[in-house]
Amino acid sequence: MAFSRGPVFLLLLLYLLRGSDASLVRLNENGYEDIIIAIDPAVPEDTTIIEHIKGMVTKASTYLFEATEKRFFFKNVSILIPESWKDSPQYRRPKQESYKHADIKVAPPTVEGRDEPYTRQFTQCEERAEYIHFTPDFVLGRKQDEYGDSGKVLVHEWAHLRWGVFDEYNEDQPFYSASSKKIEATRCSTGITGTNRVYACQGGSCAMRRCRTNSTTKLYEKDCQFFPDKVQSEKASIMFMQSIDSVTEFCKKENHNREAPTLHNMKCNYRSTWEVISSSEDFNNSMPMETPPAPPFFSLLRISERIMCLVLDVSGSMTSYDRLNRMNQAAKYFLSQIIENRSWVGMVHFSSTATIMHELIQINSDIERNQLLQTLPTSANGGTSICSGIKAAFQVETISLLQMKPRTMDSLMLSGPWLQKMLISPRSHFSTVGRDTFFLVTWSKQAPAIYLRDPKGTQTTNFTMDSASKMAYLSIPGTAQVGVWTYNLEAKENSEILTITVTSRAANSSLPPITVNAKVNTDTNTFPSPMIVYAEVLQGYTPIIGARVTATIESNSGKTEELVLLDNGAGADAFKDDGVYSRFFTAYSVNGRYSLKVRADGGKNSARRSLRHPSSRAAYIPGWVVDGEIQGNPPRPETTEATQPVMEDFSRIASGGAFVMSNVPNGPLPDIYPPNRITDLQATLNGEEISLTWTAPGDDYDVGRVQQYIIRTSKNIIDLRDNFNNSPRVDTTNLTPKEANSEETFAFKPENITEENATYIFIAIESVDKSSLSSGPSNIAQVALFTPQAEPDPDESPSSSGVSVSTIVLSVLGAVVLVCIIVGTTICILKNKRSSSAAITKF
Repeated sequence: MAFSRGPVFLLLLLYLLRGSDASLVRLNENGYEDIIIAIDPAVPEDTTIIEHIKGMVTKASTYLFEATEKRFFFKNVSILIPESWKDSPQYRRPKQESYKHADIKVAPPTVEGRDEPYTRQFTQCEERAEYIHFTPDFVLGRKQDEYGDSGKVLVHEWAHLRWGVFDEYNEDQPFYSASSKKIEATRCSTGITGTNRVYACQGGSCAMRRCRTNSTTKLYEKDCQFFPDKVQSEKASIMFMQSIDSVTEFCKKENHNREAPTLHNMKCNYRSTWEVISSSEDFNNSMPMETPPAPPFFSLLRISERIMCLVLDVSGSMTSYDRLNRMNQAAKYFLSQIIENRSWVGMVHFSSTATIMHELIQINSDIERNQLLQTLPTSANGGTSICSGIKAAFQVETISLLQMKPRTMDSLMLSGPWLQKMLISPRSHFSTVGRDTFFLVTWSKQAPAIYLRDPKGTQTTNFTMDSASKMAYLSIPGTAQVGVWTYNLEAKENSEILTITVTSRAANSSLPPITVNAKVNTDTNTFPSPMIVYAEVLQGYTPIIGARVTATIESNSGKTEELVLLDNGAGADAFKDDGVYSRFFTAYSVNGRYSLKVRADGGKNSARRSLRHPSSRAAYIPGWVVDGEIQGNPPRPETTEATQPVMEDFSRIASGGAFVMSNVPNGPLPDIYPPNRITDLQATLNGEEISLTWTAPGDDYDVGRVQQYIIRTSKNIIDLRDNFNNSPRVDTTNLTPKEANSEETFAFKPENITEENATYIFIAIESVDKSSLSSGPSNIAQVALFTPQAEPDPDESPSSSGVSVSTIVLSVLGAVVLVCIIVGTTICILKNKRSSSAAITKF
């Protein structure tokens, strides 16, 4: 087995504390196994939640089996119970299951009062999402009127999570103009029937009225909602509104609504949900079953004291590059600062054979920690037998183990709901408001000069120096001063390797820490496919927007590249202002391993906490139409502002792991990367001109500058989408592209458009780079030229002659009343109240 030979720092902690966040779910004979549903430690103890989880998953398994044409079901599920809950004989100890691996998290709402079920989804179409979030009230069935049956909702969210599909409704564009020139509710399929109304509640009373048409968009006003009929016959609509009783299927190609501006259409290139699911690895590795599956099997696991065995490499290879010392630095830091009291820790050394250096011992004080520290290795020799070390670790009854063979690493991810962390370069500053703050400095040759000043400017000099281990540390008891801390490390030797690590527990246990999670879209890649780098900045479950996030990518040859990650909803970034910062990476230099490190900086002036609704979630049901009458639900709780300030400066660094590239050619790379596809094109009508805005792509995806833009229009959205190159082209002679990620604007006057042949004009844009590589058409924007047909007035009733007759008072001005009587043609009478005269006008 081969390992990287470069210097290492704290690989133990990187692996042990961060671990793999990847889901453990696998598909085995059509059944999903090893699903983890974790109850958040912040959820008060209520064992009925466990029974409701079981009921939800059992119903969802049956629904999923039918929805996927007898292909998939839930086979076994582990429910992870918090340590703070009382123990029970039926609870077992987790093995590899942890909260970080959870596929479904039962946790308090992101914003109080909002119990919407959602999936944390920020990757591309067909790519698996992060996790599903349910609140306790939702699981307990208290939100069924608003969101529907929990089992059906779970299937809706599972499709987000497992197959990377998106919702087939759009609250930002709830209505659209169909090719029929009618205003339609955004949905799939259009077989779902219902009524469009404004439902407003104030002071304990609610009122219903018809929707008015917006004068600018020519669609329904902002507060208009679609109320589905309670009784339906349509089956295909799981990603629109799975809660409808008749709905048992995903939309397929034959009933997919390609016209609607749904997120799924925009993200998945107008393919139906079933087409995306059918192209998945799960689908290709399964066949329909002949008989229904058994109900899911549940395991109840309760988190308790950690059981850990340190498996340390003492083979001859550890004598070079200061590896043995760096491994001991990691182990000392872990044993003295990280491992919690009441945990059980053992130690194994291995070379060509393994030796148990210390049986499991429970950590209750510094006495036990020091006993383990005394068993750290002082020399290294012999061969390398990893298997011997693993076998010995199992002999000391370890559940979680680590092989500490070093590789190049200079960063540390300290994770967990109770821990904040900062990793800093040799000269910088940072801020912290935590307690039990701990500073650690390491070196490879000679102790550096260490300068540290607190927010008041007082210099701290009382670092404890451990020359033998080449580390210095300082502990600040209690809560550290709030403000900016400044430090400086001055090396005494050339080619010195210095690190500084700062950890700080949350000052307020009720306030979630700000954390950064980093990842790439794939662990292995082949040239020329691009990588996508993601960094998620959160406070608890709440996204942080407005931070400055930078990724550093280092090849195994030592070459580094820096990327400023963006949360602008363009290019690689799926959604704007969702707290996920993304960017394409194509600057490959060699084959082999590339490591990723991400840094996020922000504060009260630059970063704010977003309170917007998550993008992938079950639709809120405003009410139902029952026997022609609308039965409305209470309006969904809304916040009065989109964001609120973050109350502290912060700096966080996280490791994003590594990825491996192959087939990278030698020498200068050819220009093979096109501009990224534009996904945020918007259009408005200003007088006789159409104004466009979008985010500029780059020459290579989102880097550089494109050569030109091609803008085309059509009166038919399907024609523009399917025949972009044959659609009429707009003159862009005066349009000079800007640098990537800049805001672009352009205005033009549409030609040859009349009321007879178009209600809307649809626009798409394509970018082309200097090598004539094209991005492909953008999302399709639209502007209203004329008013489309609105929903018929339900108050209209047929007369005996078959002609619709009704009287509507349109306006009152002074003593003059304008009355329209609709009798086939429209006749309006302008009548003066003070006289008997009247003017009759035909329209």
